[in-house]
Amino acid sequence: MKIVVTGAAGFIGSNLIEGLNARGITEIIAVDNLTEGDKFRNLADLHIADYVDADDFYERFAQGAYGQVKAVFHEGACSDTMEPNGKFMMDNNYTLTCGLFQACQAQGTRLLYASSAATYGGSATFRESPEFEKPLNVYGYSKLLFDQRMRRELGPRFENARTQVAGFRYFNVYGPREQHKGRMASVAFHQFNQFNKEGKVKLFGEYGGYGPGGQMRDFVSVADVVAINLWFLDHPEKSGLFNLGTGRAQPFNDVALAVINTMQQLKGQTTPVSLEQAVGLDLLDYVAFPSALVGKYQSYTQADLSALRAAGCELQFADVATGVASYMNVLAAQKAS
Repeated sequence: MKIVVTGAAGFIGSNLIEGLNARGITEIIAVDNLTEGDKFRNLADLHIADYVDADDFYERFAQGAYGQVKAVFHEGACSDTMEPNGKFMMDNNYTLTCGLFQACQAQGTRLLYASSAATYGGSATFRESPEFEKPLNVYGYSKLLFDQRMRRELGPRFENARTQVAGFRYFNVYGPREQHKGRMASVAFHQFNQFNKEGKVKLFGEYGGYGPGGQMRDFVSVADVVAINLWFLDHPEKSGLFNLGTGRAQPFNDVALAVINTMQQLKGQTTPVSLEQAVGLDLLDYVAFPSALVGKYQSYTQADLSALRAAGCELQFADVATGVASYMNVLAAQKAS
C-alpha cells in the first residue's frame, strides 16, 4: 500500500505518518518543504519510503512518476490565518490542490484533504452547508473555494467522485509535533511554555460579548484527528465534506485550567484549583484583546457532527480536560529527556 502525505513534516501530517506506522504502513512518500530545516524533527522518528520536495512533487505526481498510489493525505497548505498575501495563499491552498485533485481522479487515487473550520468564519452555525460559510480571512476563503470546487465537480456530497474524495474541516487541533508552528501553535502549547517560564498562563480578556477567557472553541486532540482520517482510509466508499471537531464548545478558560492543574500535578501539587483560585493565585493572567484580530476572530465554534455520524463514524472524542492533560504530560516528558 503506497501512501502519500503532503505537509508531512508539519503538525497533522507527521501525526498521520505516526498513525500509519502504528498500523505497519511504511510505504509512505513524505512531501514537504524543509526550508525551515528544524521541521525535520517531526520526521526523524518515523518510517517513510521516500521524501520529495513539494516544489517537485505535484507535477511529477500528475505525470504518474510514483506508480500506483492508493491514497493521498493532503495536509500541505499555508495555515497562517494572519497571512496577508492573498496570491500566495490562493496559489498554495487552492490552485495547487485543484491540480492534485485532477491527478488523483485520473489515476484512481483516493484524496483525503484538509479543509478548515475557518470556512465558517463569523457564522453561528457550523454545519457543512453553504449558507453557514462566511470566512473572515483569505485563509478561510482559500479553503472554502476548494470545497466549493469539489461540490461543483462532484455533487453536493461529492457523490460523483470516481474515487474517494473526503475533506475534513479541522477545528482547533492541539497535540504533539506542533512545536514549529510559532504563533499558530495551539493555546495549550503556548501555555505549557508560559507556565514553565513564568509560572502562569495567559489568555485574552473580554471580546465579542464574552468575558475574560470565555471565548469558546471546539478543541480537538490530534490523536482524534488521526483516528478519523484513518477511519476514512478504512472506508473508501465514504466521500464528502466533514467537520472534524468534538461537537463540544469549551471556553479557553477550560484549556488554561487543564494546563495549570496538570503542570501543578507534575510538581507534586495534587489538589486541583478552580478558575477563581487560579486567578487569585496569579496562575492565570488576562491580557487585552489584540487590535490586529478585531473582526477576524472566531469567538465561538462548535462542530456539527451530523454528517460524520451519518457516514457511520462513531469515534468518541476526548474532552479538553482529558486531551490537554495527556498533551501536557507528553510535552513535560520531552522537556525532561
